[in-house]
Amino acid sequence: MNKLVGSRLRPGDRTFYAVMAGLSIGIGLVNALSAAHDAVRRGAAYDLDKQLVWEMTSIVVIILLVPLLAVTVRSIRRGPPATTRHLALAVAAVVAFSALHIIGMVTLRKLLMWSAGGAYDFQLSLATVVYEFRKDLMTALLIGATLWLYDGYRTSATPEPAPQPQPPAPATLWLRDGTSRIRVAPSDILWVASAGNYVEYGMADGKQHLIRGTLAAAERELERFALVRIHRGRLVNLARVTAVSPLPSGDFGLTFDTGHTVQGSRRHRSAVQQLEQAPH
Repeated sequence: MNKLVGSRLRPGDRTFYAVMAGLSIGIGLVNALSAAHDAVRRGAAYDLDKQLVWEMTSIVVIILLVPLLAVTVRSIRRGPPATTRHLALAVAAVVAFSALHIIGMVTLRKLLMWSAGGAYDFQLSLATVVYEFRKDLMTALLIGATLWLYDGYRTSATPEPAPQPQPPAPATLWLRDGTSRIRVAPSDILWVASAGNYVEYGMADGKQHLIRGTLAAAERELERFALVRIHRGRLVNLARVTAVSPLPSGDFGLTFDTGHTVQGSRRHRSAVQQLEQAPH
């Protein structure tokens, strides 16, 4: 159980458990004082020590069982809206909480009384178990509801993590053809065209590189450099385009800053709309 609870600890959980422990101890002290005073009203002796033992043994076990309720609450929160499984999980957790609380509390009291030379009789009966279960049910509900609200508040109060900046595209690109590798600057690529089992790269300096591969694979590799498809067999570098010329057929021509021109298909006209809509 400790391994399971430890794996589910979140930032701030120790603070929550410490606050719950402090509140529980405070309630236990008040209950012990009240029980001691009530005993005097009934004509019995004022025995605060015994009442403190009864209350604190119960409180210690409750504090140790808080992680069990935390695991249950968070298992329910992570799932879909309320289901029969959630109800069964909650019932099982409350029953386990009450059983462990009674066993732990009675064991501690017996040990303490034995070490002091006395004895403790829990007076086990159905009525006694029902009496303790009623109190345990309310305790489990209060702790569970508090944790539910605490987690909800912490989730809403936690700011969304800022988006991480994307790493800049590399300044060079390696074109691989078997064991051969050619290094080029992506900004120097004007166009990329399919050529059978090869892909042809047209460079700004007029050179052309013929690399074995497919245009689809090249498109996936080059989309981060703003090379887009303008034809079923051609990609172009939009950053190097200086003019878009419509053609009577509905196709269009592109002119690069080097003076080179290529033709695009009307089916891919949307790829260059951003250029046509740019202010002149």
